[in-house]
Amino acid sequence: MKSKITIINIVLVTIAAIASVLSAYGLLPLSDSVLIGLRWLALASLIVYAILKKNLTTSILISMLVGTEIGYDFPKMGTELHFLRQIFLQMIKTVIAPLLFATLVTGIAGHSDLKQVGRMGWKSLLYFEVVTTFALVIGLVFANWFKPGVGIVPPESLNATLPKVNQQTWQEIVLHSFPENVAKSIYHGEVLQIVVFSVLFGISLALLPSAKKEKFVHGVELLAEVMFKFTKIIMYFAPIGVGAAIAETVGHMGIDVLKNLALLLATLYCALIVFILIVFVPVAMIARIPVIKFAKAIFEPVSIAFATTSSESALPKAMEKMEKFGVPRQIVSFVMPTGYSFNLDGSTLYLALATVFVAQATGTEMSIGQQFTMVLLLMLTSKGVAGIPRATLVILLGAIANFGMPEWPVLLIMGIDELMDMARTSVNVTGNCLATAVIARWEGELDDEKMHNSDKVVEEPAATEV
Repeated sequence: MKSKITIINIVLVTIAAIASVLSAYGLLPLSDSVLIGLRWLALASLIVYAILKKNLTTSILISMLVGTEIGYDFPKMGTELHFLRQIFLQMIKTVIAPLLFATLVTGIAGHSDLKQVGRMGWKSLLYFEVVTTFALVIGLVFANWFKPGVGIVPPESLNATLPKVNQQTWQEIVLHSFPENVAKSIYHGEVLQIVVFSVLFGISLALLPSAKKEKFVHGVELLAEVMFKFTKIIMYFAPIGVGAAIAETVGHMGIDVLKNLALLLATLYCALIVFILIVFVPVAMIARIPVIKFAKAIFEPVSIAFATTSSESALPKAMEKMEKFGVPRQIVSFVMPTGYSFNLDGSTLYLALATVFVAQATGTEMSIGQQFTMVLLLMLTSKGVAGIPRATLVILLGAIANFGMPEWPVLLIMGIDELMDMARTSVNVTGNCLATAVIARWEGELDDEKMHNSDKVVEEPAATEV
């Protein structure tokens, strides 16, 4: 049955694609209604295939195609579907704080190995620093090579509103990492503050006598299991949320949005691809991590991050997938949340590119040393913004104000920032997933048998999903 539907899908998608291309070039004049009908017939066949396959990855991929078509054919409807994306994000956010707390406390107190926590801490920070430095350098190289901001003439009017920026000193940035009220941190979604509180709580619990500690640890372990089940329920809504996010993007900006500021967009995507090839792939090979199997394991969380432009939305699924990949829970629960604040590879590269773009567009002369100084400032101020879509714009504006540059190029960037955010957020999630596997290998705790069978492990539960 599935094989027949697969053949039908290939035929219908091929017919729709050929008809659309021929019509676009005037070789086969067809009415818009006929073209829309062909495309939706192909999508209907794909939806039936997704329902029969009962696999989350397949459903997300097809929902992205459906969302793109809705946004293209019915842009008003596409923009009105934003509430579905918001429902998905809000449900995910309800999981973040209890999941981080439960997994971190269990990982620290449950094993009573505070020395390992210390080792993982310095190894993680060292790894994060090295990788983000590479991202910084690649971003600056591509910005100075492609020169996307050179020759831009400022528009006469820009009908956009810039985010409000509050200047912060470095002391305030450090202070912001520590919670004054954990309930307030949870309410505002302050990932770094939740991590700091959970680590201190876990260490405090580990110092208690075993008789007192074990009862609480057992309860926290149960909470972690419940939150993973909770996440699984929420993920049934993921295809709808992801499809709505794509529909909103295309409906709001149009399918031809790539024509706007195309050079800046192309520069970012090229730089991110090069970063993946010359940093992530060699790191994975050095750590003896099979690249193809790793890519398959993280595909779902990365696709969710790509569509929603929020790393936070992919966090529960990413933690689950890396645990199935063979990384022990105590390492996943420590490294990944920490990486969400200190290992934003995609955002770091983007900020390096965007700051030089603003300088080029405004005719501001900046030496390489000045460029490094600005981006190092951005790296410091960007900590803890992983869960907020397009928060990097606020960080970028703060740095520009510090260096006294005009703000109008940021208004131009806002026009395509959603598309740029998709790419950099995907790289952020990929980098944090890879970091957990690398630290696990460094600790000598990566389960090679589980890792090499990860594609089989991923496929087995798919048959029972509904």
